[in-house]
Amino acid sequence: MESYRILIADDEDDIRDLLEIYLKSEGFEVATAVDGYDALQILEARDFDLIILDIMMPRLDGIQTCIKIRQAKGIPIIMLSAKSEDMDKILGLNTGADDYVTKPFNPLEVVARVKSQLRRYTRLNDYMPKSQDEIIIGGLLINTASHQVKVDGKDIKLTPTEFSILEVLARNKGRVLSIENIYEDVWKEPFYESENTVAVHIRNIREKIEINPKEPRYVKVVWGVGYKIDHNP
Repeated sequence: MESYRILIADDEDDIRDLLEIYLKSEGFEVATAVDGYDALQILEARDFDLIILDIMMPRLDGIQTCIKIRQAKGIPIIMLSAKSEDMDKILGLNTGADDYVTKPFNPLEVVARVKSQLRRYTRLNDYMPKSQDEIIIGGLLINTASHQVKVDGKDIKLTPTEFSILEVLARNKGRVLSIENIYEDVWKEPFYESENTVAVHIRNIREKIEINPKEPRYVKVVWGVGYKIDHNP
């Protein structure tokens, strides 16, 4: 069985040690960092499959670290924070994080989130038969083998979670999917999060693929029902 590499960046020794114990017990390779600068240096020296980032860290916090990581890497990022307010969660997701866990947490929940993100990321990067590689909707092209998205020929950078949501919508072109449908299809677990998790990711997708997000050509909201992908010329 392949051993995935996880990087934990948190300035609290107890948190790092706890997560390291639980993740290693599941067969993961684990490295730790005490702040954002430390994490970026470790990432320069070695590849990782997933990163767990605490938001509140000295020198370089998790938000700024996430932004710098996203400039070069598309691997999953899970944010940790002692704050539970929606604005903190939205800020983390807007900077490119794929998931968010609030302290205090059950370490088994974090392990489950790690596995969920890795399943999705691995599936997105697995080889698929050439005939199934591309989904084309108007000027939107989604390549499920290369994890590439183009709009009118222009490359669009999406996080793994954003890509998964866009792919789910594209494979169900014209069909309205509820937030619960999208969450359970992408996260592969029962829906229990607030609606903000899916809504924030979709808003980020629209900002990236739409010329005018307020008048979208592709990803559209059906008020009170959910979202769908279609194409307006």
